[in-house]
Amino acid sequence: MYRKILVAYNGSPESRSALQECIQLRPPASTEIHLLAVIHFSPHGMAGGYAPEIACTTRTQWMRQELEEGQALMVAAGLNPVTHLEIGEPVDVISTLADQLKIGLVIVGHSRRKTLAMRWWRGDTDALLVERLNCSILVALHV
Repeated sequence: MYRKILVAYNGSPESRSALQECIQLRPPASTEIHLLAVIHFSPHGMAGGYAPEIACTTRTQWMRQELEEGQALMVAAGLNPVTHLEIGEPVDVISTLADQLKIGLVIVGHSRRKTLAMRWWRGDTDALLVERLNCSILVALHV
């Protein structure tokens, strides 16, 4: 069994599938579970007629709330996750945190209904998460 698991979570239906997959694994109490939310500010999304600091604050508050809800779901299932809220490119943040924490399994969600360009686990620089990780990856399918 894996001693350390990282679940990528952003409140989307796909990431909820990843969270549920972790719960279904029924890891023992000795397993360290990390729940990660990544706030990604794309340069395209920051252009416009509004103040970027307001958008950043709003998005951070929203993501913090999503992370707390994900944590509550895991706690209700008997798990005790450590939460992480990071800012950056999701592929970079996930792979870096996985290395730092010596994670054995990363769980991400996926939907076949989204085009490849819309999948969050494919980085801005076309770096695939699976190519960056030094551990196993479980892709939870959301249908």
